[in-house]
Amino acid sequence: MRSSRQNRAGTVGRRHRKTLGPVTGVGIGLLAASGLLAATALGPGSAPAPAAAALPAGSGHVYVTNQLDDTVSVIDARTNKVVSTVPAGSAPEGIAITPDGRHAYIADNGSARISVLDTRTGKIVATVPVGKDPSGVGLAPDGRTLYVANGGSNSVSLLDTRTNRVTMSVPVGTSPVSVAVSRDGGSAYVANAGSSSVSVIDTHTHRAVRVLPAGRSPVGVAITPDSKSAYVANEAIGRVSVLATRTGAVDATVPVGEGAFGVAVAPDGRSAYAVALGPGNVSAIDTRSHRVRATLSVGPAGTDPFNIAVAPGAVYVTNQGAATLAVIEPKSFKTVTTIAVGTSPYGVAVSP
Repeated sequence: MRSSRQNRAGTVGRRHRKTLGPVTGVGIGLLAASGLLAATALGPGSAPAPAAAALPAGSGHVYVTNQLDDTVSVIDARTNKVVSTVPAGSAPEGIAITPDGRHAYIADNGSARISVLDTRTGKIVATVPVGKDPSGVGLAPDGRTLYVANGGSNSVSLLDTRTNRVTMSVPVGTSPVSVAVSRDGGSAYVANAGSSSVSVIDTHTHRAVRVLPAGRSPVGVAITPDSKSAYVANEAIGRVSVLATRTGAVDATVPVGEGAFGVAVAPDGRSAYAVALGPGNVSAIDTRSHRVRATLSVGPAGTDPFNIAVAPGAVYVTNQGAATLAVIEPKSFKTVTTIAVGTSPYGVAVSP
C-alpha cells in the first residue's frame, strides 16, 4: 500500500510517509507557557457521506484532501458534517479555493498533476500536469494564478486559472513543500525543506528574487495580513521562525514541539497557529509578542495533527494518524468537535 508522506531531505520521517532517504528524528521539549490549555477531542464525528450530486457554490464548506484514499471530503461548516466525498487524483496533498468559491485546486502528489474541482457539481473538470511531487499550493489574491510547490523538481509552477495551463516554472530551493502568497499579491513565499530556506518570488517578474534563512527543515509558511512577517514551521527542530519580509531578519524563534509542520495566520493577524506532530498539539502564537499564549492537545500520540486552516470563527486541523478533522473555537481555544474523514488527511482549505 502506498504510504502517505514523503520523507523530504532533512525532515523528520513519520509513520505514514514513504521514505526517500534516511529517517532522522529530533526530540524537542514542549513549551511550558503560562495560560497553557489542554483539551482532547470530544468524540467521533460524522462518517464520510457518499458523493453528492451537486453542492452550493463555495460558501460555508471546508475541504480536506485524503492522501491514501485519493479523495476530498467536503464538510458543511455550519453543521460540521461531511456532505460529500469526491474522487481526486493520486495522493492529493495541498488544496486551495478560488476567491469566488467555485473551484478547488488540488495538488496530486502521486501523479504530478493539479486537479481542478468544480465545487458546485463535486466533479473534477480538469487536470493539469506540473512538476514532480507537487505538494503545497497557494492562490494569488485575485485568484488568477496558482503557485504550486514541486518538491521533486525544486521548482514552483505558475498555473493560469483562467486557462488551466502552466505558464512557467520558477526554480527555487531544494525540496519545496509549501507556498503562501502575500495579501498584497506582490510576493510568493516558498518553504524549501531541503535547503533550510524560504524563496521569495516576485509575482510581477515571476522570478525568485531573494532567499531567506529559515531554520532547519522549513515545511510550512504563512504570511501576516499586512505582509510584514512570514511564519515558518521548522519540522526538524520543532520551532516556528518569524521572518521580517522586508529585511529577511529572524525576529523570533518560537518553540511549539517536535515535528512542527502546518502553520497559519488568523484573518485579523493577531494570532498564528502551528501544529506539532510529536505531542499532538496545536499552539496559538501571539503575533505581537511572538510567544505561545495557549497550547491545545487534539489527541494522544499518533493523532499527528498535520495541516491547519483558519477562518474567522474556527481553526481546522487535519489529524493524519487519526483520520479526523479537529474543529477548534479560537476564542476559548477548545476543540468543538472532531469529524471523521478519509484515510491520512493532509491538506485543508475553507471556502471564502
